[in-house]
Amino acid sequence: MKKSERVLSNNLYLLRAEKRWTQKYVAEQLGVTRQTIHSLEASKYNPSLMLAFEISQLYRKRIDEIFSYEKKGERGG
Repeated sequence: MKKSERVLSNNLYLLRAEKRWTQKYVAEQLGVTRQTIHSLEASKYNPSLMLAFEISQLYRKRIDEIFSYEKKGERGG
């Protein structure tokens, strides 16, 4: 399968909403900008491995509970 046929998706928006955190709060905790959090939630930006680990620690979830690497269109589309 070609790389272009797979995408990295996440459930960051839902996790943040469950905790009632703002994008600004999450950004401050991770040391990034609010725009970075927005881009991550919209799947417009893929995090570095280091940032992915930091996100998993913040939410107290495994990386594979937050991010998934799947075929385009598999996730509700």
